[in-house]
Formats: sequence, structure tokens, C-alpha cells
Amino acid sequence: MRVGIGQFNAHVGAIERNRDRMLELMAEARARGCDLVVFPELAICGYSPLDGMWRPGYAETCEAAVDALRAASDGIGVVVGSITAHERREPINRHDLSALADSAEVDLRNTAILIEDGKILGRASKIHLPCYDVYDESRYFSPGPGIEVFAFRGTTIGLNVCEDLWVDGGPAELQASLGAEWIVNISASPFYVGKPEIRRRLIRRRAKENDVGIVYANLIGGQDEAVFDGGSFIVGSDGDLLFEAPLFTEGLFVVDLAHAAPVPSDEDNDLEQLRSALVLGIRDYVRKNGFTSVIIGLSGGIDSALVTALAVEALGPEHVTAVYLPSRYSAEQSGADARRLADRIGIELLEIPVAEAHDVLRRALPEAPEGLVDENLQPRIRATIWMGLANQRDALVLCAGNKSEIATGYSTLYGDTTGALAPIADLYKSDVYRLAASFGDRMPQSILERPPTAELRPDQRDEDDLPPYEELDPLLRYIIDENRSRQELIAMGFDAALVVRVLARYRASEYKRRQLPPGIKVTPKAFGLGRRVPITNAYTG
Repeated sequence: MRVGIGQFNAHVGAIERNRDRMLELMAEARARGCDLVVFPELAICGYSPLDGMWRPGYAETCEAAVDALRAASDGIGVVVGSITAHERREPINRHDLSALADSAEVDLRNTAILIEDGKILGRASKIHLPCYDVYDESRYFSPGPGIEVFAFRGTTIGLNVCEDLWVDGGPAELQASLGAEWIVNISASPFYVGKPEIRRRLIRRRAKENDVGIVYANLIGGQDEAVFDGGSFIVGSDGDLLFEAPLFTEGLFVVDLAHAAPVPSDEDNDLEQLRSALVLGIRDYVRKNGFTSVIIGLSGGIDSALVTALAVEALGPEHVTAVYLPSRYSAEQSGADARRLADRIGIELLEIPVAEAHDVLRRALPEAPEGLVDENLQPRIRATIWMGLANQRDALVLCAGNKSEIATGYSTLYGDTTGALAPIADLYKSDVYRLAASFGDRMPQSILERPPTAELRPDQRDEDDLPPYEELDPLLRYIIDENRSRQELIAMGFDAALVVRVLARYRASEYKRRQLPPGIKVTPKAFGLGRRVPITNAYTG
């Protein structure tokens, strides 16, 4: 059997556009002699529509798109993911939000559909519905009724959807026991650093323990905070890797299963994958939301420099405007570094002093502002200018906050936290430096070497207000990524006073984090997507 994997960048809600792209890939697959072309989970509507799937007509529009693929399937088989509506098996609960679906008398299911020669041969609805991040599928979908296998051109295949393949003793084992020779799994598995290897390892084990080959087709593209990396692959029944599609690359990838030989897995380069994920996340967030250009406050520091370089890679230099807004506390080096970076990556740089506006606001307050009050006026002035420029140029503002600052509340609400997207919000400061260095000569060495500073008061440095990042970041990783307690952290050797100080800042700044722009998720414990805690919370144990 000759299989094509349509590693496809679906746009949530753009059902007709998604349909047309799949029709193009179907035609290409037919021309390349494919027996079967496989598209990812919810490729028809994109992953995930969330409450949008309850809009009137949504499920019917998805069904119409599937019908268009069916009508175009002469001479080829197709597996595609979509929302399907089914008669409700139990009386409706009027307090259940899913009652807001198109018809209050239907269940919605997350379904893989098998089509061939103008006919629908079968459907396999997802059974194990995940509840993590924002993807609470049990809120929207009913689980499928059971397991089937299907005869397709002399081969018995099983269909399942994403998490159904991850469950020990789950659908894959049952399908193998029913005689499946190949299992086709369609997925929308979001990226984080290390995730591709986790998938390969698990699915190779699943194939070997069930003596069944597996075709794994994963979605690609950015969707709000999430990035889907593709990386589709095929493994044989002995667990050998037979094919692996490139990460972060859309296209049709064709494999003849009868003649596929084992191939070595590409060695994962975490830094390269991280950069690719952020670039794709920026590009899709901007373009899928109907914009082409971005505004970035370029301070001369490492965070804004990295965001600017990533934006240029994502959108092109002609679509990136950097804005340098010096105050009375800005050093000459800051302006020089901002100009140097702008020259090297070929972008427009606007320079607008804010000292005069700062003086006006200081005089407007009933009492002369001092300390933090005075410091925070400056980033809020800058944010107002960014947003004004964004309105003038029909652009989006990118926020340059990093995870270390966000974790400790080292930011000004409605100031440097302003933006439509925070591309590096899931990167600790140490990761920011590593990724910035990957840009080589395009990133001025002076930016990489200069001690970080907010420049909101004379001779200010981050280390005046925070522990050194080489001490802070390892501690934050244990607090956020591993949920370690104060006692555990001290027992691990961290200074007790440092632990108490950082934990206090971490807890006190939750209200700020809740108001941040969405940040691109690249770790399992991203703020916003991957972590749920209350703002009002007195527990400190």
C-alpha cells in the first residue's frame, strides 16, 4: 500500500479553505500513485474550535466539507479528521454547556473518517478525550461507541485518534487483536521541547507490543499559544522507524509500505526546534488573524532583540518595525545596540524620546511620583506609543517578556506587558541568551554580553531587584516545571532566604500573569496554556 501523509497546516474555522487545501493534496497524492492519503485530527475545521463548534451550522459545514472530499475521492482512499454529529444517546442535561451545540439533541464526536471511491467506508470516533491545557475535549465531545477495523485494498486497518494511541491496553491493542495489520492514527499533538522524541518512543513501543504497523499523521501550524510541529512518521510492526517527515514543514510525504526499509531517526536539536516553533507560532498568529506586520519596542536589551530577530525570520524585515523610546535614564549603548541590530537585520527603526511625556505625566499626578510609581510611568508611556503606532499601521504589538520576569512579576502591567502576543513568554532568561546566540553575526555581541537592565532609574540593573539569573532560573524550573515545595527546594541545597524571596514574588504576581498576552508554548508548564492556578490563593505550603 502506497500512503501519502498530508502534513497540513489547518486554520481553525476556515473550513472551506482547509477543504480546498486537502483537495489539492488529494490530487497530488493521486498523481503520485497513492492508495491512501491521510490528514490529521480535525483537519477539516482545525484544532481546536473550542466553543466555536457550538455555533449554529458548524457541524453541518464540516459535514459538507467531508462530502466534498468524498465526491473527489475517485481512485484513492482518504482518512480525514472532522467533527461529526450523532443522535444523542442519553437525555439532554439542560445544565450541560454542550447543549449549546447546533442541535440540542446531538452528540458531537472527534472522528477519523475513511473514504474511498466516492463512499464513506467507516468512521472511528475518539474514545479517550483529553482534559489538559485548554483542550478539555470532554467539554465538547462524546466518546466513540467502540472499536472497529476496516478492509481497505487487501489490507486490514484500524483507525484511531491522537490520545487513543497513547493508552496502554487501549484501542490500538483491541484493533490489533481484531486483525489490523496497520493502524492509522491522526493527531493534533502540540509541540514542546522534547515532545517529538516522546512520541516516537511511545509509538514504536506500541507497534512492537501489538505486532502492528502504525502510520502517525500530525498537524502542523500555530494556533493561539500552541504550535503543532508535524513530524509525522511511520513505524513497522517490529517498532522500526520506516519514515519520518520533517518538523515544522507542510507537505505531502509519500511512502510505499511494502518496500519501506528502516531509517535512522533524525537527532533532535532542541535549540533548532525551539527556534522553528517560535517562528511558526509568530507567523501563524499574525497572518491567521488577518495582519501582516508587527511593532516591537526595541530597547537595546537581549529580550526585545531576540523577539525582533524571530519576527524578521517569521514575517520578513519589511513587516517588522522596531521602536526605540529612550528616557532620561537610557544609556548611549542602548541606542547604539538598537541601531546596530536594526541595521544587521534590515528593519525600520523609529526613535521617539519619552522624557518630555514622562515629565508631563509626573506633573499630572497630585503628588510627586517617586520610586516604583515614577519608574512604571515610563513603560506605560512606551506602551501607549506602541499601540498608537500599531493603530496607525494596522499592525500587532509583540511583547518581549520572558518567563523568568513573568514568574517573578518583574514587569509593569499595562507597560512592557502590552502586546497581542508574547513570543518568548515560555523561555527562561538563560534560554533567551542561548537562542539569541543562535542568530550568529546578526545578533550584536554587545547585546549578548551586556548585563540586563530595565533603565527606569539611574544605573539600574536587573540584579538590583532580582537574584542573578544563573541562580534564579534553576530555582524557577523546579518551582514551575516540577512543582517543588519550599522544604524540598531548601533540602536540594538552594539558599533558604532565596527560596522564600522567590516564592513570595512568584505567588504575588499571579494577577499580572492572568492579564498577559498569550505566549507561545514550548514547555509542558507554560503560563496560560499548561498551568491553572487561582489568582486569589492563600496556600503557601
